[in-house]
Amino acid sequence: MADPILTAPILTARAVTAGYVTGLPILREVSIDVAEASVTVIIGPNGAGKSTLIKAIAGLVPVSSGAITLGGTDITNIAPHAMAAHAMAYVPQTDNIFRSLTIRENLELALRRAGSARKARLDKLYDMFPPLAQKRDEKAGALSGGQRQFLAVANALAVNPRLVLMDEPSAGLSPKAAQEVLGMARDLTRDGVTILLVEQNVTQALKLADHCYILAEGRNQVDGKAADLLGDPVVADIYLGGKRVRATT
Repeated sequence: MADPILTAPILTARAVTAGYVTGLPILREVSIDVAEASVTVIIGPNGAGKSTLIKAIAGLVPVSSGAITLGGTDITNIAPHAMAAHAMAYVPQTDNIFRSLTIRENLELALRRAGSARKARLDKLYDMFPPLAQKRDEKAGALSGGQRQFLAVANALAVNPRLVLMDEPSAGLSPKAAQEVLGMARDLTRDGVTILLVEQNVTQALKLADHCYILAEGRNQVDGKAADLLGDPVVADIYLGGKRVRATT
């Protein structure tokens, strides 16, 4: 049995079936609970449906059955442009900043609807990410990989989200930069932000996360406290293709 989430979930997905093409689902009846102000990580082998789940929550992949709720509100098949209205933000794996713009221009674009609070929120983002403040007038494309991910997250935080969805934030980064980016995700929970992320860096992800879901073949396999799964041989079994706990009924 999975370990229960001890605090009330802010995000739930129930029996979600979703895919890019009607009648060809990638996700099959996937269910998750995400506790408020926590880090929940989704892991699994390539093709497991991890990124599809994140995109389905963000309204980028159609959900054919099941339900997704955020704070008790049904957001199933939400229009992507409505995410900010629900205090939700999505950080894609690639193309998540405007490289030809400066850091300041990226953040000002993200804050375009902030009204009179724009300057205060911009200053807060600079306080949260000092390296971005130091390079605010430099082109975003000149940043290191880790700094680009910081900027992508800062852009997401511009809408004051309660939930941030991250798709493989450490992909392509050096081990040090990956650790910094994942550590930043952990730090955000101290301000009440909830993080749901897909991550291939399994060891680091399990070390920082509160809860973990493992998918394979588009279905739930195992879930529980991340710390408990860190040394569990079932994780390796699933990645190596030798075990499917719930792939068939």
